[in-house]
Amino acid sequence: MSKILKKLTAYYKPYKGLFFSDLFFAIIGAAITLIIPLLVRYITNQVIYMDARAAFRMIIQLGVFMILLVLVEAFCNFYIAYYGHIMGAKIERDMRNEIFGHYQKLSFAFYDNQKVGHLLSRITSDLFDISELLHHGPEDLVISVIKFVGAFGILLFINPKLAAVAFFFVPFLVIYAVYFNKKMKHAFRENRARIADINTQIEDSLSGIRVVKSFGNESVEMKKFSRGNERFVDSKRKSYQYMGAYNSGMGAFTTLITIGVLIAGAVFITKGQLAVADLVTFLLYINNFTDPVKKLITFTEQFQNGYSGYSRFLEIMAIAPDIKDAPDAAALTKVRGDIGFDNVTFRYEENQEDVLRHVNLQVKAGEYVALVGSSGAGKTTLCSLIPRFYDVSEGSVTLDGVDVRKLRLKELRNQIGIVQQDVYLFAGTIMENIRYGKPDATDEEVIRAARAANAHEFIMNMEENYNTDIGQRGVKLSGGQKQRISIARVFLKNPPILIFDEATSALDNESEKIVQESLESLAKDRTTFVIAHRLSTIRRAERILVLTDDGIAEEGTHEQLMKQGGLYASLYEMSFS
Repeated sequence: MSKILKKLTAYYKPYKGLFFSDLFFAIIGAAITLIIPLLVRYITNQVIYMDARAAFRMIIQLGVFMILLVLVEAFCNFYIAYYGHIMGAKIERDMRNEIFGHYQKLSFAFYDNQKVGHLLSRITSDLFDISELLHHGPEDLVISVIKFVGAFGILLFINPKLAAVAFFFVPFLVIYAVYFNKKMKHAFRENRARIADINTQIEDSLSGIRVVKSFGNESVEMKKFSRGNERFVDSKRKSYQYMGAYNSGMGAFTTLITIGVLIAGAVFITKGQLAVADLVTFLLYINNFTDPVKKLITFTEQFQNGYSGYSRFLEIMAIAPDIKDAPDAAALTKVRGDIGFDNVTFRYEENQEDVLRHVNLQVKAGEYVALVGSSGAGKTTLCSLIPRFYDVSEGSVTLDGVDVRKLRLKELRNQIGIVQQDVYLFAGTIMENIRYGKPDATDEEVIRAARAANAHEFIMNMEENYNTDIGQRGVKLSGGQKQRISIARVFLKNPPILIFDEATSALDNESEKIVQESLESLAKDRTTFVIAHRLSTIRRAERILVLTDDGIAEEGTHEQLMKQGGLYASLYEMSFS
C-alpha cells in the first residue's frame, strides 16, 4: 500500500506551488475556527465585567477583529475550493493523458480480451475519484488534525477533567471507523466493476442500435441492461448499508460527546469546579472537536473511491505492451516493398492451436498477390503479421530482408496502407476522415486523393461537400461511399505496401465495380496483398495463394490454378454455382 501511495503522491510534483498554497490556506482557515471561540471565552469571562464604556469599546474592537477573521476564513475557503479543484483537474488531465497514451501502445492481443466499457470507466469515473482524493485528501487531513489537536489542547487547558470526558469516546469512535472502512473498501471496488459492466452494455447496445432495431429486439436489450443495472443496485445496496452504519454510528458518537460534556460540565458547575462561561466555550469547541470527525467521514469515502480507482489504474499501466520497438530498432529509409515469410507459425495465445503453420512465402516489390481460402484459414492473420499487429510465434516476417521486429514500429506501419471490409470512419467531416491518412495534408492533397479513389463526385453532390458531417462511424454514407473514403485515406498516405482485406465483399455490384477500379488504381506499382471473398475480383492477380489449415496449398495465376482443377478451381466454381 505504501508503494501505491508513494506513486500516487508523485502526481503533485508539477504543482508543488498550488499544493503547498492550498495547504497553507487550509491551515489558516482551520486556525481561525480555533481562535474565534477563544475570543468568545475572553468576552464572556473578562470583557463583560469591565467598566461599561471600556467593555463597549473592547466588544466593538473584538467584533471588528472577528469580522476580519471571518473574511480571511472566507477567502481561505474560496482559495482551497477553487485552486484546489484546479490542481485536481490538472492532475486528472495528466493521468488521463498517461492512461490514454498507454492504451495507444497496447496491441490487438490486449483489445481482443477487453471490453470497451471497462476501459472507458478507468479513464473517466476512476480518474475523477482519484483527482478528488488528491485534491481534498491532504487538506481534509491537515484541517482535521489542526482542529482536533488544537481543540483538544485548548480544552485540556480550560479544564482537563472535562477534556478527558470528551476524549473518552474517541478510541471507540476510531475502532468503529476502522472496522467499517475495511467493509466499505471491498464494496466500493465491486461498485466499480458493476458500473464498468453497465458502460460496456450501453456501448455495445448503442453501437449496434441498427441491428437491435432491425430485429425488433429493443425489449431484449432492455432486459440485458436491466439485469446489469440491478446487479449495480445490489452492489450499491451493500456499500450503502456499510456507509449508513458508518455515518449513523459516527453521528451518534459525536452527539454522545456533546451530551457527555454537557452532563459532566453541569455536574462540575454545581460543585464549583467550572465557570458557566467555560462550559459555553467548551460547547463551542465541541464543534471544532467533532468537525474533524465529519471531515474524516468524507475523507474515508474519498479514500476508498480514489484508492480503488488508482489500483485499477495501475492494473492497466502495469500491462506492458507486448509489441514495441526493440532497443536496437532500425530506422526505415527507402522502402522497396519485398516481403518475406520464413517458416512462420502463429497462434493467438500459448495454449491455443496454430492459426498458421510453417508458412514460407516471398513477395517481390510491386507484386500483386491474392489470398483465398475458407474462413479461418489465416488469410487476415497472415497479413496482420506484416505491420506487426501481432508478432509471429515462430519464424520471421521480413521487409526488404530485415526482420520487421527489428524495425521501428511507427515507421514500419507508415509504409503500409490497409483497406478493410469493415471500414471505420470517425465522427466528423469527410475532409477530416480522408486527412487521417496524412494529418498535415493540404486541402488540395485531400481532394486529389478523393479524385483518385473515385470519391470526389459523390462528395461534391453532398450538402456541404468535403465539410459534410458523416455522423458516428459514417452512418450517413452508403457502404460504397465509406469504402471509397477509406481508399482515399490510403491514397493520401501513399504507402509502398497495401493490404486489401475483403474490401469489396460487402458491396453491391455497382459499388463493387467502382471500388474495384479505385483499388486497382491504388495498387499500381505497389506491393499488394488482396484477401478475396469474391474470386471474380482477383482474376488478374499476378499470384494467387490458396491457404488451408496446413499452410499454402496451391499457388499460381488464375488460369494455372483452374487448369490444375484443385482446391482453387472448386472454390471458384462454387462461388458461381
